[in-house]
Amino acid sequence: MSNIYPDVEQECLVTEICSAIDLLLTPKDRDLGGFSVRRLLPTARRKMVGPWIFFDHMGPAHFEAGDGINVRPHPHIGIATVTYLFEGEILHRDSLGSLQPIKPGDINLMVAGSGIAHSERERPEVTAQAHVLDGLQLWLALPIDQEETAPAFYHYPGTDVPAIDVGGVAVRVMMGSAYGVTSPVKIFSETLYLEAWLKPGQRLQLPNAQERALYVAKGRLKARESDIPRHSMAVLSEQEGIVVEAVEDTRLALIGGERFARRFIDWNFVSSRKERVQQAKEDWKAGRFARVVGDEDEFIPLPE
Repeated sequence: MSNIYPDVEQECLVTEICSAIDLLLTPKDRDLGGFSVRRLLPTARRKMVGPWIFFDHMGPAHFEAGDGINVRPHPHIGIATVTYLFEGEILHRDSLGSLQPIKPGDINLMVAGSGIAHSERERPEVTAQAHVLDGLQLWLALPIDQEETAPAFYHYPGTDVPAIDVGGVAVRVMMGSAYGVTSPVKIFSETLYLEAWLKPGQRLQLPNAQERALYVAKGRLKARESDIPRHSMAVLSEQEGIVVEAVEDTRLALIGGERFARRFIDWNFVSSRKERVQQAKEDWKAGRFARVVGDEDEFIPLPE
């Protein structure tokens, strides 16, 4: 999705917690005409967690019949976008010719690499009735030697994502390996992304990674004596064997992976080279990106 709400990330509050948690990021919610966006990454104090450079929780947004999400074509470079829905549907189109409805449980992986444009809208069958949209939008920075890889698109149905029981806790391993299973979703470096549902009192030992962060999409958790409330992200320490406990019915997402060198980010462009970001801005402004197939008439202008 386009980074069209740059002010949200500036409102994250950062608090230092116990040794299990390095930082607790808590964004303020913004009502954007019935559509709520919570941005956890990047912030002033934390730019990345492993290869993850962008984390948005969009929704839950309640749309009346005739209304819905309608993000016009926009560009990306240097990243792979990951879209995962809890509820609702998004229709993905891109400049490669991909046309794919994204439904709850599916994973859409769009590799921007040297440059891609895409749009995110909804099918007429969806907007014809009242509906809800709720999900996560994440960006993975690509390793330096793969930043200019050819753009690509991958779609993984929810049935392909490993779902396991970990001591009574329902877990899905979306990307990477954890709890003895490995996701089929393509990765470019050491990467971790999973979700879990915990009932009150249930505990889950988190898998290890060089860098990790835990997002509470619903409910409330505790890590030792520290509270991790709904819609907050706990950037975890490098300690092994960190255990979280649910205070109420909780849905969590865990992201992480190997530590990355600094990346420059401006609007929807990410690169290890500042001049490459500037070139991408000029290319979009001059119309040098390929157009989104089937959605050629509109676009989001470069923010000036």
